[in-house]
Amino acid sequence: MKRIVLSLFATVSVQAFCCADAPKLPAELRKVLEDSSRFREVHTTTNLPPAVVALCVDENGRLAEPGQKWEATDFITDPKLPRKRLIWAAVGGEYYVVHYESGGFTFSYVVLVATLKPDDKKAGIVWSGDRGGLLKDYGAFVSALESNKLDDRFEYAH
Repeated sequence: MKRIVLSLFATVSVQAFCCADAPKLPAELRKVLEDSSRFREVHTTTNLPPAVVALCVDENGRLAEPGQKWEATDFITDPKLPRKRLIWAAVGGEYYVVHYESGGFTFSYVVLVATLKPDDKKAGIVWSGDRGGLLKDYGAFVSALESNKLDDRFEYAH
């Protein structure tokens, strides 16, 4: 009996650990994000407002451009290099979706959704999550969102 109880506990624990719940996005925001016609992709930080970029930078205020050198691990070879790197971003009105890599002891692919209204000077984070892998473009993000493959159970360092 003890083995059965332990086996059952182990099975439930593993399933709870491995399966992400549906992202905690409000339905209205999910609808906006899933409408890919509202968004255009950008591939440089210069195409984003500085207030949005500021939400994604490393502890030294740096974010590498796609393809640029950066420090992907906690083994630092050049302290002048950023610890985060932009993969792509998408702009849709007051919404910004930024997908970037974050290096260090634990490497991660982060998706951050921010809002910045025209009269605001500071952007706000409305959602962030991790897919556990690279999303090649905004379409891949929408597919992951629709199939609940984004994990937002943890707070990701910004």
